[in-house]
Amino acid sequence: MDRIDEKGFRANVGIILMDETNQVLIAGRRGRSGWQFPQGGVKKTESAEQAMYRELHEEVGLAPEDVAVAGVTREWIRYRLPKKYLRPSGPKCIGQKQRWFLLSLVSAPDKLRFDATNDPEFDRCRWVQYWKPVEEVIYFKRQVYIRALTELARTAFEGSAPPPKPASWPPSWQES
Repeated sequence: MDRIDEKGFRANVGIILMDETNQVLIAGRRGRSGWQFPQGGVKKTESAEQAMYRELHEEVGLAPEDVAVAGVTREWIRYRLPKKYLRPSGPKCIGQKQRWFLLSLVSAPDKLRFDATNDPEFDRCRWVQYWKPVEEVIYFKRQVYIRALTELARTAFEGSAPPPKPASWPPSWQES
């Protein structure tokens, strides 16, 4: 069972996987349109890091030795779910609080696979420029993606300036 805090936020981890060309991996949910970073809930018996490694294996088939942890957000980043996405029964969950991990892929990209579990979440993936996932993710997660990518950009591009946020973004996306 996942952890839901006293305010109704479910503990979750997000994974920003970066390759040697500084592109990041986004994946498409099985049978659905749209793209997102791998992510998933933190079970009651897990730390955020343990959940990240479990989700990494379940969602994209990678093991701890396939990646190096480059960074992690300092705090949990919260977002509320729109009413139409709230579950009508079960523990009250109004949104998620996420700890984001920046991982460097140290193994070959062909190790990525979606059949590590009997019920895979994703069926496709692609490598994109650093800021592109903000444009691809469902609207209510955009600010979380901006905050996580912004916080981890210095680490991701250590020794060089991160790419600028696209000038075509609306002003609200430029903030953070």
